[in-house]
Amino acid sequence: MQQKLNEIRESVRARLEKAVESSHIEEIRVNVLGRKGELTQLLKGMGKLSAEERPVIGQMSNQLRAEIEGWLDQKTRELQDKEKAARLAKETLDISIPGKEMQQGNQHPLTATMEHLVEIFVGMGFTVVDGPEIEDDHHNFELLNVPKGHPARDAQDTFYFNDNLLLRTQTSAVQSRVMLSQKPPIRIISPGRVYRADEVDATHSPVFSQCEGLVIDKGITMADLKGILDQFAREMYGEGIKTRFRPSFFPFTEPSAEVDVTCAACHGEGCRICKGTGWIEILGAGMVNPNVLSMCGIDPNEYTGLAFGIGLERVTDLKFNVPDMRLLFENDLRFLMQFGKGRI
Repeated sequence: MQQKLNEIRESVRARLEKAVESSHIEEIRVNVLGRKGELTQLLKGMGKLSAEERPVIGQMSNQLRAEIEGWLDQKTRELQDKEKAARLAKETLDISIPGKEMQQGNQHPLTATMEHLVEIFVGMGFTVVDGPEIEDDHHNFELLNVPKGHPARDAQDTFYFNDNLLLRTQTSAVQSRVMLSQKPPIRIISPGRVYRADEVDATHSPVFSQCEGLVIDKGITMADLKGILDQFAREMYGEGIKTRFRPSFFPFTEPSAEVDVTCAACHGEGCRICKGTGWIEILGAGMVNPNVLSMCGIDPNEYTGLAFGIGLERVTDLKFNVPDMRLLFENDLRFLMQFGKGRI
């Protein structure tokens, strides 16, 4: 029995010298000291020893167990220290290597144009108002003098959830909500995303951005509308830019006009962008239809109003000479990275 204990001692020492990973130490612990380990199995034969041998072998066994546990713990610490040092050496950063250049992003041209537009109108005393993109038919059409079956709805075909709920076709729906909840004077703009069932091409998209404006007060005239849009055009495109009104039709304004601005590329001389006319259409506008005022609880005999709707993509295209609206939505970095600090 004593010889067997010595053999186990020497075997453990030899195996510990060859161990190179912490997992090897655990294997030795289980094989020697575990429930079915060598030393444990040997001690199960203690009953066959004489009464004189039993305490001697028991003491030697306990001493050997304590030695082996000490060796295992010491070897475990050594291997863990080596593994930690190797891991730290592998993960060490070489600060002498040049770092990777951090690319700084640009503001998207649509965002930049929207922020500039809002800044312009806020400077003229307008308040920014938001509204739901999922709108009901009553606010999106009926309160804007476009009843069911009206042919003007064909130009604003949209996406319907049911007979009443739809994705708004214009932020004019916010105007109707404001007129119902607020008494004049009213001076607001409502920028946001709108939806129409349009095919995607260079000048159309089923999702685009709009900014509607509304002013209601006593004595508002077309002269006020012309002055506001003149100021907007100059601040957006620079001095020398003028506006031109052309008669048009919108159910919610009367009279109505399409509004052109001097071509920002050629300043009215005529070029390929404005097709030689010197003018480019950017928005629709007009005096608020008395029917709209009445339906929203405002007396048209006491108050008048003006309204305008600006397509943000059109304004952005003209501001930055973008030839195709789809470039604004495709997230192509080759296009977007052109709009650095010097251009926006």
